[in-house]
Amino acid sequence: MPQGSLARHLVMRLLPAVILLVLLDLIAIWAITRQISLDAWLLEDIFWLMILSQVLLVLLFAWVLISGVRSGLESINRLSEEISQRSIDDLQPLDPSGLPTEISPVVTHFNDLLVRLDDSMQAQKRFIGHAAHQLRTPLSGLKLESELMLARQLPDDVRPRAERIKSVTDRMIRLGQQLLVLARVDSSTQPQDSFERLDLCEWARISGAEWIPSARTAGVQLHMVAPDDPVWVDADPLLLEEMLSNLVDNALRYGAGAKNIRLIVGANPPSLAVEDDGPGIDSADSERVFEAFYRSPRANAGGSGLGLAIVREIARAHGAWWSLTSRPAFPGTRIAIVFPGPRMGAKLSRQE
Repeated sequence: MPQGSLARHLVMRLLPAVILLVLLDLIAIWAITRQISLDAWLLEDIFWLMILSQVLLVLLFAWVLISGVRSGLESINRLSEEISQRSIDDLQPLDPSGLPTEISPVVTHFNDLLVRLDDSMQAQKRFIGHAAHQLRTPLSGLKLESELMLARQLPDDVRPRAERIKSVTDRMIRLGQQLLVLARVDSSTQPQDSFERLDLCEWARISGAEWIPSARTAGVQLHMVAPDDPVWVDADPLLLEEMLSNLVDNALRYGAGAKNIRLIVGANPPSLAVEDDGPGIDSADSERVFEAFYRSPRANAGGSGLGLAIVREIARAHGAWWSLTSRPAFPGTRIAIVFPGPRMGAKLSRQE
């Protein structure tokens, strides 16, 4: 019986009372046998036989108690196993069937807490999605006005201000788009319903080619490495497009001094990796760069801190795993997404 277990607690509480009863029984038997006219050896045999029977009775009592407690806790152990195997995004109520009546109220109140927590999280995500959507129209109008201003002849002291307005507007529009993507990949929206079978190699070639002009402007060579045979996965093309955009944009934005960016598609298992030969990411930041709104204090470029958080959420929605490798293990930064393969309709989810 491990320290702190319920069976140990019950045995330690009941054992003194049982031992006391056994001692009283033995004293009574000894007193009675002293009054009976029998041979001494026979009385001694009866006495030791009674002691042996009482010891066996105590052992039987402890075994019945321990086995009864353990059998009663089987349903609680199953509930504990169910909770441990759940994803961090799964806030569905627990099944109280089969639990002891003493535990059922605890599970009922816990389910009520899960429901309220889920409602609160969904309300927060809906607010973020609605706010980001409502901001798109005025921000688009502000961007158009700033572009029209910049297309005209402006005084020297006005043009820098108009350019800053346009730059800030672009960043806010990008932030709104990222918030909408985060709301879309939420597990409660079931993004798996829009999955379709696609060739990861062909998709990466088409999507990666759209970043060639931006890479050339930044003085970076964009390379593509993929097998000749198709690599099939079940995925949402729009979400994959957003994931690749964030990976490449992150490499261009923060890979200061990088000369090459490589898009690599693996076949076994299906994977997509983006590599750059920039300065890399410090080990202190590598564990936190996938957190929403986190920006390293050493970052030398602007951003909202949502790029890699979106990559993580999209990978999680596809049941994929993600990893980051940087210096000194890798000469630069490498972010890889490993897919589980084509499993149409499997409702994939990744557990931490």
